[in-house]
Amino acid sequence: MASKIQQLQSKACQASQYLTKHGTTYYKQLLEQNKQYIVEPPTIEKCNELSKQLFHTRLASIPGRYESFQKELDSVKHMWQNRKDLKVEDAGIAVLFGLECFAWYCAGEIVGRGFTFTGYCV
Repeated sequence: MASKIQQLQSKACQASQYLTKHGTTYYKQLLEQNKQYIVEPPTIEKCNELSKQLFHTRLASIPGRYESFQKELDSVKHMWQNRKDLKVEDAGIAVLFGLECFAWYCAGEIVGRGFTFTGYCV
């Protein structure tokens, strides 16, 4: 177990050193590729305006999302009413979807607790 921790710590140190060496190059390249999305000049007023636009755009999309959700719910209700005709493939897909939801829940719980790494690179 201790050797696995040593290996993990070694890999983390290698990754950290790689990021230190190549991180700024990647950052500059990323900014250059996405410069059409950068608003100039970057003022507080412009940032506030953009955040309000995003918020209200998302707010305006709620009715469409609600309608899609209702259609999905009706589809599930219909499948449940006709469960005698349910194929194994459909049941398998439903089980996989449930497992995926559970996996995302677990990932959220792990991220919500915060990643704490107390090892140091040597």
